[in-house]
Amino acid sequence: MSRDTAQGTVSHGNAEDWCMMWCMKRTNIYLAEGQAAALDRAAEAEGVSRAELIRELIDRAIGGHPGADLAADLSAINDSFGILSEQEEFSRSRDQRMDYLDRLADT
Repeated sequence: MSRDTAQGTVSHGNAEDWCMMWCMKRTNIYLAEGQAAALDRAAEAEGVSRAELIRELIDRAIGGHPGADLAADLSAINDSFGILSEQEEFSRSRDQRMDYLDRLADT
């Protein structure tokens, strides 16, 4: 993939490279040595780059994507487990939707 710029044509191997160059805003930050080392350890443990880990942490902090608060999500799942255990089991009678799905499965 290539893109014409004022400086000439820039070629990139794939869409991810292209997006890295043109969809993202480059930002430089200063980190204390301990912060950089901690980020590197965490990134290595997760199998991502330091930059990817920073983007994920920012998303979590500002609510940039669904499921950002994994601990809260897991807690909600655990708290709801078994909540309907005393309810009668739900049964569904045969309907047009089930007939349609059966026909799809047969093809």
